[in-house]
Amino acid sequence: MANILILYSTVDGQTRKICQRLQQVIEREHHRVELVPVSEADGAELNRFDKIVIGASIRYGKHRPEVFEFAGRNRAVLDGKPNAFFTVNVVARKPEKNRPETNPYMQKFLQQSAWRPRELAVFAGKIDYPKYGFWDRQVIRFIMWMTQGPTDPESVVEFTNWDDVEAFGRRICAMH
Repeated sequence: MANILILYSTVDGQTRKICQRLQQVIEREHHRVELVPVSEADGAELNRFDKIVIGASIRYGKHRPEVFEFAGRNRAVLDGKPNAFFTVNVVARKPEKNRPETNPYMQKFLQQSAWRPRELAVFAGKIDYPKYGFWDRQVIRFIMWMTQGPTDPESVVEFTNWDDVEAFGRRICAMH
C-alpha cells in the first residue's frame, strides 16, 4: 500500500474535482491519498509520501507561478520518487490537443520547468460563465469565440473526460 500525495493548483475548482476523482480511484486500489493545495504544500513533509502527483489548471494561457516555484524548490524530492503531472485546460477539449505531446500548455510547462515528471496527462476543463466575474466572463467568451467554443454567457460546459481521469488514476497506482 502506497502513501500518495496529490497536490493541486486550481482557479475555479475543476482541477480539485479531478484530484478528488483520482483519489477515489487510487483509494479503491487500497492506497492512502492526501489532497493538498500547492499553496499549502511546503508543510506537507514530502518525504513521508511514496509518490507525488501535481495537477495544475490554466488561466489565460498560464499555469500559476506557485506550481513552478514548488517544483523548483522541491525538484530533488520529486525526482527521487515516482511522480506525475497533469494540466487542466479548455483547449484540451479538442482531440488534436488533448495529449501531453500535442497540448501547447503541457509543452510550455515542460519548456519552462526544470522538473521532468515521469507520468504526464492532459484533461479538458470546464467553462462556467455564471460563476465568473464580469471581466473574466467577457475575456473567456472572446477566447471561446476565437476558438469555436461555447459563448452563451449562461452556459456551464464540463469538457472533462472522466474515463481518462480514471485511467490516469490507475497509471498512478502502477507507477514505480
